[in-house]
Amino acid sequence: MTRKQKRLSVILAGLAFLGAAAGLTFYALGQKASYFYMPADLASAIVQPGQRIRLGGLVEKGTIERGQGATVAFSVTDNQKSVKVTYTGILPDLFREEQGVITEGAFGPDGVFVADSVLAKHDERYMPKEVADGLKAKGVWQESKSQ
Repeated sequence: MTRKQKRLSVILAGLAFLGAAAGLTFYALGQKASYFYMPADLASAIVQPGQRIRLGGLVEKGTIERGQGATVAFSVTDNQKSVKVTYTGILPDLFREEQGVITEGAFGPDGVFVADSVLAKHDERYMPKEVADGLKAKGVWQESKSQ
């Protein structure tokens, strides 16, 4: 083999390795590339109990229930469907009804979403981009809506 052939074979092997790595990465991501779900999206999504996802929407009015200790139950809605959520921990100061929220966690075997993280909007004009886009697409949220 000449030097040119050796160099070419090393370059081709490197490209093959990078291609295989990229292919495996896309295969592994699969449906997880869309890691953010609205409640209505869950009907068509295949989410196994115990699979970690992000769930976002608005905190449904009248659903916040304080349990023992720091346990809170509430529903997240996109005004089409609602998902019951339980969370044990300290909620953000701005967490309240009819506000944008993103929860991270997994569905339990009983179908209730068990969150281990709750993110809420941080001022009167901001809503998490994913939540705002999803709600705008469904016609539920407008930019001028406050509170």
